[in-house]
Amino acid sequence: MMSSLLGGETVEVRFHGRGGQGAVTAANLLVDAAVRKGLWGVAFPFFGAERRGAPVTAYARISSKRIYTRSMIRRPDSVVVLDPAIMNYVNAFAGLKEGGAAVINSPKPQQPPAKARLYVVNATRIALDLGLVLAGWPLVNVAMVGALSRILGIELDYILEAVRSALSGRIAELNAKAAERAYNEVVEVGAG
Repeated sequence: MMSSLLGGETVEVRFHGRGGQGAVTAANLLVDAAVRKGLWGVAFPFFGAERRGAPVTAYARISSKRIYTRSMIRRPDSVVVLDPAIMNYVNAFAGLKEGGAAVINSPKPQQPPAKARLYVVNATRIALDLGLVLAGWPLVNVAMVGALSRILGIELDYILEAVRSALSGRIAELNAKAAERAYNEVVEVGAG
């Protein structure tokens, strides 16, 4: 059983991806699920060059209390990496708190960040298996939210409700399956 990061009052999450991968949607879905659980949450993006494939960062704060802070997250409790290749250009682990969690979309174990826990899930494989591909890109964002929700201690039902509320029809059901698979397939590979 994975331990929950939601033991404290506020959890701050930073998502790293590329434009078009859905990092902003992932942050919004996470917050929606947290609110359904009875928590407070805010999500917001940071864009640099606003084009497909450019690095994108999105943020989410979840708390048992009302959230007033709207600033960028520089010392996250958790980091989510939608595309492991982005780590060649961005220091995704920068500022990650000691004892925090990094969740990476990867088919194999990675080097754990210093003094943090590392989790991996092959969200790309999940997306390809389910046919979640747009313009040749596997849509991994919802799967990554499923994996992260397990680590945070947000029950899968809340994630599935958020997905089905944000999306509709066949796409909603495929993404719900992606979230469920990632929730069940994410594994801890070590601590730095």
